Amino acid sequence: MVIGSVILTQWIIAASMVLGGLIIGIIVEKIFISRIKKAIAKTKYKMDEIVIGAIRDVTIIWFVVAGLYLASHNVSLSPNVLNITHKIMLVVLILSGTWVLAKVAVGFVNLYGEKTDGTLPSSSIFANLTKVLVFLIGILVVLQSLGISITPMLTALGVGGIAVALALQETLSNLIGGFQIIASKQIRPEDFIQLDSGEEGYVVDINWRNTTLRALQNNIVIVPNSKLASIIVRNFQLPEEEISVRVECGVSYDSDLDKVEKVAIEVAKEIMCEVEGGIPEFDPVVRFKIFADSSINFTTVMQAREFSDQYLIRHEFVKRLHKRFAEVGIEIPFPIRTIYMKESRQQERR
Repeated sequence: MVIGSVILTQWIIAASMVLGGLIIGIIVEKIFISRIKKAIAKTKYKMDEIVIGAIRDVTIIWFVVAGLYLASHNVSLSPNVLNITHKIMLVVLILSGTWVLAKVAVGFVNLYGEKTDGTLPSSSIFANLTKVLVFLIGILVVLQSLGISITPMLTALGVGGIAVALALQETLSNLIGGFQIIASKQIRPEDFIQLDSGEEGYVVDINWRNTTLRALQNNIVIVPNSKLASIIVRNFQLPEEEISVRVECGVSYDSDLDKVEKVAIEVAKEIMCEVEGGIPEFDPVVRFKIFADSSINFTTVMQAREFSDQYLIRHEFVKRLHKRFAEVGIEIPFPIRTIYMKESRQQERR
């Protein structure tokens, strides 16, 4: 009975240690680390915020492992069981530490991408590769800590790399294509692009396999990186975001073209100053183009801040120009065509 009571007491103490570790971990995470994170958030230093945020995710795990470690020395366990328990705790600590390092590394990569103004674009391909690299190192450390030699494994990976490369040709092609796209700096996240196949949209992300576009209809277009790197692409935000807006119109042959030009420029200037997306400092231009079948056609050139702004600008310009032409008596003719028929042919038909 005495032995049983001692063993029960040992297990109760051990459970209390584990529970105490859990409680302390929760207190540290919810109170101390949360306060530190809030204090850091008010400063301009983002690196500290990244580190504290990563540590917060594993604080409870570390304190629970500490409680388990103390508990394992307060109960009667066989050497084999104790060794296995310690190895499991060691693996948990290494993997949790790897998680922290991966999150910190990814945070630093993203922060560097924001600070370098496009030198390292903010795309998930770098974040994912950094995460994979850190976890790969963590796994190798785990194997080495467990007494498993990693030298044969590295040799096997080197030999098997050829077979893997052959089996994953398409995946590697997309991965290399993603690097080519980012390195060229000709397609960047948030750019509006149009493919030679007609698809267009804002670049949302460039990952290890494909590039994601968000079309103006708010749906998603997914393009493999290898294809995007080898086709003709129009980037509407390079070399600058501002885009020309051209509106075609026609007036009758009886119109005073000087007056037409003056009215069209006045309306265009109003649009540039009053419509969202217009550029007030831009001076609109009117250029007459051609003597068409029923009208003299001209083009009014305005400018929008970015691609999507052109639709509202064109919409308002057409409305206001139509109204202004009606007010000043400028005619926008219907398409007409005069047909002359010879009298002899008419008589033959009779």
